[in-house]
Amino acid sequence: MNDDEAAIGTVLDAMYAMISGPAGPRDWSRQDEFFHPACRQIRTGADADGTPWMQSFGLAEYRENADRLLSSMDFYEVETHRELRIFGNIAHAWSRYEARTSPDAPRPERRGINSIQLYREADGRWRIIHMIWDNERPGLRIAD
Repeated sequence: MNDDEAAIGTVLDAMYAMISGPAGPRDWSRQDEFFHPACRQIRTGADADGTPWMQSFGLAEYRENADRLLSSMDFYEVETHRELRIFGNIAHAWSRYEARTSPDAPRPERRGINSIQLYREADGRWRIIHMIWDNERPGLRIAD
């Protein structure tokens, strides 16, 4: 593993740690360290009839939305596989995850994929500039 891969791994591990935890607000104190100020986070899915939908958030909007959703729900998201491509000052991580209601729950509550783009800034620091994700659902499964 080279230095860029290790640095990006640190960012992605921190991202998963920020969203994971017992019911209640999350600790966003390191968000500015790992997310670019222009970052957009996009949740996607499909209605019961299969019509795609998306919700797009800036950093503050995402914090508010996540804290509201997780205020009464234990939620632990764990990366299960990562494919990383780096070219110059850009990187893309295709990151599979499982979400559980406790770290030791025997089965995941859901699985999905985060598509994460990162940007290397002038100081060499990698930060998430964009991410979009979707969860498995009937008719959409992750190939293992």
